[in-house]
Amino acid sequence: MSIDVNNESGTEVDEQAILDIARYALARMRIHPLSELSVIVVDAGAMEQLHIQWMDLPGSTDVMSFPMDELRPPSKDDDEPPQGLLGDIVLCPEVAAKQGEEAPTRHTMDEELQLLTVHGVLHLLGYDHEEPDEKAEMFGLQAAIVDGWRAEKGLTGPSPAPTVS
Repeated sequence: MSIDVNNESGTEVDEQAILDIARYALARMRIHPLSELSVIVVDAGAMEQLHIQWMDLPGSTDVMSFPMDELRPPSKDDDEPPQGLLGDIVLCPEVAAKQGEEAPTRHTMDEELQLLTVHGVLHLLGYDHEEPDEKAEMFGLQAAIVDGWRAEKGLTGPSPAPTVS
């Protein structure tokens, strides 16, 4: 799996954890090991520009996903998943820090960025949360991936509650 993390935000973030949880999420979703992903960490100003340009929405946001090859998790019947370019995930640590502080289970900016990385991966794989049933599926899968990764890493304490909507 080729995953690049590029921090352009000026904020120190745990890039290794972002890389690790992205790799874990993609493996858990059975994405081909030769697929490629890019994660870019930007400041609030850059995120606001992207949010306006691509979503026509004002203000900064926490995570945006830009799919490339529209890869999907393989079905149980598939022998081998297809490979390709997954796309880009853009994260904003300033928004992540605020969300982590305001979450019911307060958590750090880095924990929020880990959650947002999984959220972005799932969006790249075609998951959405516009409808209640889609939201339940996506957020359930997101929690399972974050919990599984935290357990594998031996991290204790409650997992971050989803703060993205």
